[in-house]
Amino acid sequence: MSFVYFEQQSNYVAKITFRREEAKNAISRIFLNQFWECIHKAANSDARVLLITGSGDSFCAGADLKERVDWSEEQVVRFLRDFRDCLLDLEKLKFPTLALINGFAFGGGLEIALACDLLYASDNAIVGLTETKLGIIPGAGGTQRLTRLVGPQTAKEWIFRGKKVTADEGLSKGLFAGVFPKEGFIEDCISIAEDIANSAPLAVKAAKKAIRGSLSLDLESGLEWERACYLDTIRSKDRSEALQAFKEKRKPKFVGE
Repeated sequence: MSFVYFEQQSNYVAKITFRREEAKNAISRIFLNQFWECIHKAANSDARVLLITGSGDSFCAGADLKERVDWSEEQVVRFLRDFRDCLLDLEKLKFPTLALINGFAFGGGLEIALACDLLYASDNAIVGLTETKLGIIPGAGGTQRLTRLVGPQTAKEWIFRGKKVTADEGLSKGLFAGVFPKEGFIEDCISIAEDIANSAPLAVKAAKKAIRGSLSLDLESGLEWERACYLDTIRSKDRSEALQAFKEKRKPKFVGE
């Protein structure tokens, strides 16, 4: 049975959809394996942008606790190791990734979203790293990625309390890049993805590389890193095409070279 689907859409936009509605798209072992496979499919496709969303009223409700209740400590540790590695592969994709949170996203579900470049939410979304209510802490990068996104004080409050956060609060604290009405939410996000896909793909990849690298560098080192990433683009065909298109007053046709 398939719980996770990969599809290539038009305009270089790909999408991964969680389809385990009866369990609120909870993460079982099979679910994780299929998700990981879909990430690899995306990496080997011609996608310039990847969307991740869930079917039904949930993005992903987190770990499948019914499955996990009978696991040994060794099984839990192995699963968390694989989950962390899966999210690292997601985070390391060279092109932008967008999490489209269309409802609930708790625990591991929010950790998936946090491994994406941009997080968007429908106005009815409710999210949270709720693990402390289960006697544990986020184990697939949640404490690290949330802190980098919203700052240590907000991350501490949300995680200590196992707080469930609304779309509006998430937007105000910098968790979400945008919040849209539930009706038409996916279409609004696809429009953003297509706008990204219409930018020069090598330049977008270089920008992502530059920004990601900056997180572990001081300003002076970061400026040198930015310069190196810039040089990756300067001799590209797409840069020449952009200059020619400007001269001819037309839209450029980027080929990713």
